[in-house]
Formats: sequence, structure tokens, C-alpha cells
Amino acid sequence: MDKIPVIAVLGPTASGKTELAAELAKQYDSEVISCDSMQIYKGMDIATAKPTPDEMRGIKHHLISVIHRGKTFSVAQYTKLAKEAIDEIRAKDKTVILAGGTGLYAHALLDNLEFIDNSYSETIRKDLEQRAAKQGMEPLIEELSRIDKRAALKLHPNNKVRIIRALEFYYSTGMTISQQAEMSKKNPTPYNPCMIGLDFRDRQKLYDRINQRVDLMISNGLADEVKEFAGEQALTSGQAIGYKELLPYLNGEITMDQAADKIKMETRRYAKRQLTWFRKDKRIKFIYIDEHEDFNSVLRAACKIIDESKILGLGVSGVDAE
Repeated sequence: MDKIPVIAVLGPTASGKTELAAELAKQYDSEVISCDSMQIYKGMDIATAKPTPDEMRGIKHHLISVIHRGKTFSVAQYTKLAKEAIDEIRAKDKTVILAGGTGLYAHALLDNLEFIDNSYSETIRKDLEQRAAKQGMEPLIEELSRIDKRAALKLHPNNKVRIIRALEFYYSTGMTISQQAEMSKKNPTPYNPCMIGLDFRDRQKLYDRINQRVDLMISNGLADEVKEFAGEQALTSGQAIGYKELLPYLNGEITMDQAADKIKMETRRYAKRQLTWFRKDKRIKFIYIDEHEDFNSVLRAACKIIDESKILGLGVSGVDAE
């Protein structure tokens, strides 16, 4: 059986993935599947920089605003929904474009990682959350290091969700999440991806775009959005950058300028972690935005990568790659 072609547009926040994916979708008669762990939630429009109808350019986008923000959401749930979206798109004889910055989601989907059904335990998770609230994350990180050192080394110390998830997985199944990942790699993937990465040679240019985006988010009412959901308990969605940084402002503990600076700093750190993840995947062909004079030049470069990959046949974009 022939593998399903998937165009993947990946990269850090504020790199221009949304614009490029939407334009590629027009060129290749495609629909877009979001690969973003926070845009999946309803209501978090400003903080997660969800594409507006204008930015979608008339292209159908899947897996945006489909989960209530109070619910915990996992990579296993994402791959299930993404596979369903792929089947829906393919039934229309359209091409699939995956676009986003959550590397774990892209890896799990495109490499067909399988997940154990009994790996979730609300009781265990709540116990771990209570321990984190009382003791902080350091004891949990040390515990994970003893159980699954490989997973602990891969996770950022502030990534509360993933650390708790790794411990929950072990205590629910008796198997480390690293062992499960190795086992799941034995399953062949049904997808044939062409992976495009967006980056900047001059990192400061990306950081400038991030800073500008944060300023725009604040002017568009980010504080009001955070205030609306401030009282909710949401383990996964509550990790969205912008939410936890604005709570001290809403509580009168810091100024808006201080909150904005914190959001910018955390977003820049997140972008750096995203790039570190994507650079490990040698299948990704990078386009450096600051080497191109305008968006059309970036688009031509992306089309050239897709056409040369031959996953869709030869020269189907109709865009001059010269």
C-alpha cells in the first residue's frame, strides 16, 4: 500500500508557519492540520496566536479550538484526532499539510508512535500534581531521573505537564515512557512526509518578531482573555505562555510592562527549545527566512523542496522555483 504524502511546515513560534502553510494549501489543493498543543483548546485565541479567518485564506484548518480548556489533553489523543483528520482530507482527494511548532506531536504522528491504552490514571496524576504543588518540581524530576533517566534528560525542568505525564505512565503501566517509545518505533509509518522547517540565520530577527507579537497580543486584549479563565483548574492548557505570566499582573503584584517582559522572555526560551528539537530531525529541510527578500521568495523555496521530494509527483505546484 502506498504511503500517504504529508507536507509538514514546522518551526518556532512567530516564524511564519501559518502564512506559509495557508499559501501552500492553495498551491497544492490542501487542507491544514494544526500541530500545536495549545491551539487545540477552545477560547485561548490570543495567547496561542490562533490564525484568524483572514490568515486561513479560505483554507480549512483542522484541530483548532476543539477541546475544552479544562480538560487534560495528551499526545495520544492528538495523534488519534490527527489521523481522523487525515482520513477526512484524503477522502476529498486533497493533500495533507501539517503545520505547527509542537515537535512531539509531529514526531508521534508522522512516525506512527503507538500508545498503551491503560497508561492514563486520574488518581495517579492528581497525586503527582498535589506533590508538585506542595514540594515543587525538583523532587519529581529527581524521581523521574531514577526511573527513566533518558526521558528526564530530554525534558525541561519547568515542563510540569511532561514530567508528570512520564511518571504517570510508569506508575500506570510498569514501563518507562522511553521503553514504550522504542517499542512503538517498530510499527511502520503509513506516512511519507516532506518536512520543511522555518528558521532565521540571525536569531535576533526571530526574537524581534516574538517581541512584536507579544506587544500585539497585549494590545488585542490578552489580559482580558487570561482574566476570563483565571479561576479555572487546567493542567495542560494552563501551561500556555502568557497565562501564568499575566496572573501576577491581574493580582496586582507586578506591572503590565513587567508581565510583558516575562512573556517575551519565556516565549524566546520556548522558541529556542523548539529549534533544538527540530534540528535533531535530519529529514527537515530548513528555509532561513532572513535569506529571502520577501514572502514570495520563501514560498518558492518551500515549493521547490516539496517538488524535489517527489511525494506528490513532479512540479505540481505551478510555482516557478527559479
